[in-house]
Amino acid sequence: MKGASFSRMLTLQKFALVFTSLLLAFTGFFSLTTSVSASTPFRDISSSDREIVYLYQNGYISGTSSTTYSPTMEVTREQAATMIGRVLKLNGTQRSTSFPDVDATSYASGYIESAVQRGIISGYPDGTFQPKATMTRGEMAHLLSRAFGYTTTSPITFKDVPHSTAANSLYLAVNKIATNGVAAGTGNGFFSPSKNLNRREFAMFVARAVNSDFKVSFEIPVLDTLQSTTDGLNIRSGPSTSSSVIGRMNKGDQFKVYSIANGWAYGSIGSVTGYASTSYLIKVPAASSERIMVIDAGHGGSDPGAVYNGLQEKNVNLNVSLRVESKLKARGVTVLMTRSTDVFHSLDYRAAYGAQNGADAFVSIHANAINNSSVSGSETFYSSSLDPRAEHSKQLATFIQNRLYKAMEHNNRGVKDADFQVIANNPLPAALVELGFLTNSSDAWKLGNATYQDRAAQAIADGIIDYYNWRDK
Repeated sequence: MKGASFSRMLTLQKFALVFTSLLLAFTGFFSLTTSVSASTPFRDISSSDREIVYLYQNGYISGTSSTTYSPTMEVTREQAATMIGRVLKLNGTQRSTSFPDVDATSYASGYIESAVQRGIISGYPDGTFQPKATMTRGEMAHLLSRAFGYTTTSPITFKDVPHSTAANSLYLAVNKIATNGVAAGTGNGFFSPSKNLNRREFAMFVARAVNSDFKVSFEIPVLDTLQSTTDGLNIRSGPSTSSSVIGRMNKGDQFKVYSIANGWAYGSIGSVTGYASTSYLIKVPAASSERIMVIDAGHGGSDPGAVYNGLQEKNVNLNVSLRVESKLKARGVTVLMTRSTDVFHSLDYRAAYGAQNGADAFVSIHANAINNSSVSGSETFYSSSLDPRAEHSKQLATFIQNRLYKAMEHNNRGVKDADFQVIANNPLPAALVELGFLTNSSDAWKLGNATYQDRAAQAIADGIIDYYNWRDK
């Protein structure tokens, strides 16, 4: 997906991978001895899976076959222990373990026992390890926080992770990996600690822990924004009238709330973070119904984007974007264009442009590319790292995608979560559209055809209006 990878993305090339054991490929997942080559990607991942590409190219992981990675396959506890063991270069020699249900002949036995000795993993209260059980997001938080020795915490909270100061609590494990940029929530203030983990997700978390280039910049999930009903409302250091006063709010001041419990809201105003009584806080009145949308035509100028089948991505992006602009204006939406001509702008400029100019949402338009000409269809991305804007971003992406693939009469590749810079670092609800694949002859013909360009533009504009109607209900 050259059109969406930008400067931080690795170019996907054709992989050539020889396995000495199918069993090892399936169960091991991470392999320091895998032969790395700069060839094409596994057929079941895309260029948005840059963490998988990075880990593969550095010899940390392998696929489930020579052509597949199986990104949605769930990760077992023994696989996770092996993955981390190989990344940390622990002793993987097969041997007896502390657990009756982990046989000494198991491929994971050495790594499990080494991880136990290092205090990285533990078993269940009945003394078992349950090696075949699926790893959850909560267990992953404990594993990674211990494996990489994270100690830094912050006021990050999630709706479904109860606050606790206990040393081995789920709260502290989740807080540590979120604070250190390894994992964000699943959107709308949730972490989903009981959700089963798959190979794609685990690769993302491990890559972020190993390489800071992949870390996510985490904004504390704001559960709500409340407004003070009185002057001189105390902000305290703890949830009690006996706690010290560290700041004050006046009537009408807005308080970003991270959690609420027992009549106290924990949140911030300006540089002050603390507790305020909910007895003097109310919902902020609804915002203006004005609609100001940023349309970002990807690439431009010296950056042509993908170039295949006689088309340059930057031109396709601009043609469709200008049509979207016209259609939105006709329906009363104010449109801000990051570019209206063939010029180059940095990713930082694009991501900041909307907020700097008073916009309320952002859509970036691209065309896709991959070294497999049979792959086709449209897909639309949002970033869960935008929490608390993640829900709005996902809705915006979904409304657009639901119309786009139908209008283009091609495969629906769905709505996906990814941390592309122009959406992950955007202060606004944001979506990134991949119109189709320039590397697929059928998609390319449509992307170069004025009729289909207009169809795509109409679908995107209609999806944006759908989003605004949903937002303003």
